[in-house]
Amino acid sequence: MNTREEILEAFSRLLDVQDELREKCPWDHKQTNESLRPHTIEEAFELCDAIMDGDPVEIQKEMGDVMEHLVFYAMIGREQGLFDMGDVLRKEADKLIFRHPHIYGYTNEKGEFVKPECANSEEVSQLWERVKQKEKNANKTVLSGVPRSLPSLIKAYRIQDKASNVGFDWEKREDVWEKVYEEIGELKTELERGDKEKSEQELGDVIFAIVNAARLYHINPDTALEHTNRKFITRFNYVEQKAKEKGRELKDLSLAEMDALWDEAKEIKG
Repeated sequence: MNTREEILEAFSRLLDVQDELREKCPWDHKQTNESLRPHTIEEAFELCDAIMDGDPVEIQKEMGDVMEHLVFYAMIGREQGLFDMGDVLRKEADKLIFRHPHIYGYTNEKGEFVKPECANSEEVSQLWERVKQKEKNANKTVLSGVPRSLPSLIKAYRIQDKASNVGFDWEKREDVWEKVYEEIGELKTELERGDKEKSEQELGDVIFAIVNAARLYHINPDTALEHTNRKFITRFNYVEQKAKEKGRELKDLSLAEMDALWDEAKEIKG
């Protein structure tokens, strides 16, 4: 592993390389915050893929790509006279210290140094929400801190998590299942009526309730669904490959034949 000095040297080298590219590379020279944004989103998802794959080499590579984008945004901020990387890092460190009074302590309104105790991560999350409301530029409401552009499944989880941190939650997690079954019943009713608009609304309620159940049982629904997506892809690819080995197209197989190959895939691929 690198020493702190070696890490700082490597970071400084990245800053130097990015400065040179900004000056000499036509592509880098013309970039703006807006033009970089879609690339940043893509890089973030590629990092997420690497994390899900558990591939340390790819994680390192994709982390570098994300880091390069952060350096780029800071460089543009410096060019516009708004901020530079030093400002970004300093403010982030200040924010982390402010949001972790159970580690660093703070001075209350009476001028007393206070260091609240947190026994577990749930208590830390609850403290974090209270502290964030006290920040100079705090979110106006509890839920206003949830980014609008988050994918819907992750957004649902974050909304529920933030509401829970201020006490809006089930008293017993088992009670959530009654809500899940209630929403499923309402969805079935609207589907039977053939009301597409209401069915869509009720499906959203079902998914929201299931996300809530996942949260209460400490399961990340986005991660769980991604595991299922990958499992399905692996099994489906197996079925497709076996069909090709037999000189046939998937559409030519009967459902029974596809089911048999699917069962093989479950046995072999897991």
